Amino acid sequence: MTEFSNLGLSQPIMQALALKEYGQPTPIQAQAIPILLQGRDLLGIAQTGTGKTAAFMLPSIDRLINSDKRPQPRTCRMLVLAPTRELASQIAENARAYSRFSPLSVTTVFGGTSVHKNKQELSRGVDVLVATPGRLIDLIEQGALMLRNVEILVLDEADQMMDLGFIHALKQIVKLLPAKRQSLFFSATMPKAIKELADKFLTDPTQVAVAPAASTAERVDQYVTFVTQTEKQALLTMMLRAGFSEKGNMDRVLIFTRTKHGADRVVKLLNGNGIAANAIHGNKSQPQRERALADFKSSRVKILIATDIAARGIDVSGVSHVINFELPNVPEQYVHRIGRTARAGAAGVAVAFCADDERAYLKGIEKLTKQRIEIAPLPENFVAEANRIKATRVAPAVQPQGQRSDGDREDRNRVRRPKSRRPNFGAAGAPKSNRARRRASGR
Repeated sequence: MTEFSNLGLSQPIMQALALKEYGQPTPIQAQAIPILLQGRDLLGIAQTGTGKTAAFMLPSIDRLINSDKRPQPRTCRMLVLAPTRELASQIAENARAYSRFSPLSVTTVFGGTSVHKNKQELSRGVDVLVATPGRLIDLIEQGALMLRNVEILVLDEADQMMDLGFIHALKQIVKLLPAKRQSLFFSATMPKAIKELADKFLTDPTQVAVAPAASTAERVDQYVTFVTQTEKQALLTMMLRAGFSEKGNMDRVLIFTRTKHGADRVVKLLNGNGIAANAIHGNKSQPQRERALADFKSSRVKILIATDIAARGIDVSGVSHVINFELPNVPEQYVHRIGRTARAGAAGVAVAFCADDERAYLKGIEKLTKQRIEIAPLPENFVAEANRIKATRVAPAVQPQGQRSDGDREDRNRVRRPKSRRPNFGAAGAPKSNRARRRASGR
């Protein structure tokens, strides 16, 4: 089995890895690191949770150390672009850990933080800059940053960048970069539009893919329960109550909604029924987002409700369950959602609540992943218990105009709720067997 010591990394990097008690490299790390140490451009395809950050950050830091340069004022040597605040913070945190035994400096810039402080940190120059596109362009336009000295460019979560409408910002940024640079392009999925974008950023890249573009985590048990929109409130409450019983194992639960308002309503619903929960989305201030994430990581609050945008960058070990309170209308988002569980070799459970108006979304997901999701019936005592539960109505999310899942063109009535099978969730809570967009994403 490949060891980090066989990949050609320098001593300062190996010291940092020993301190973090890293074992063998993941497949994406084992394949990407030797290529990047040679200075080649790379197109990496890997699901979230596979070690992409270390795959590009370790060899990049190694090359920056060995070049023995110093950043000039208002410049950076390595630029990492991320779609959300949380992901940018996570990348920077790892970069600081990996460069601990070197003199390299690491800085983040994204929305919700002080622009004045960003300018101060950039005034001296920085080795590694991790940024969201919106705030980066703001700082460039204000003369606080120049990109002429960038040696390494990393575009992480490229598919999410596209989903958030950052394509024009990315094109604006790439025009300011030197032609001679190393470019790294990472994405969990690789539709045609992403491939075309990669062609504009990369020069004769090596492609590394460690999983099919639309695959879902192998160790995730996936289920779908058919309910009406108004039934979802009671079902969620019943699942969480059962899961936190003495025999339950819902240690950390991540719940997805399609909208920010929907996330807040679910929190209100759960809190009203005595279940502690927090929400994380674009309307929350940066301190609120950081506090909610910290509470979730520490298990002070075991339930976190998130939107797809905010969830990018949630790298929390021990997420036992992912619940799709609302199915995503973009099938690829389902892959990202359930990838929040079963990380680092652990097992996980993903449960989807599907209303009649979401059946097309389910078809699109099953078409993309090429697998049928197992049906889990409602609990036997569902009607009686639902009537006892005081629930705040959560209105179904409105699908944005112009966005259609692959299943919208197919028969919407493939599967109906089984009449003969009575539902049964176990005690563990799982079935037995342009600016506005920038602001919302953490510019």
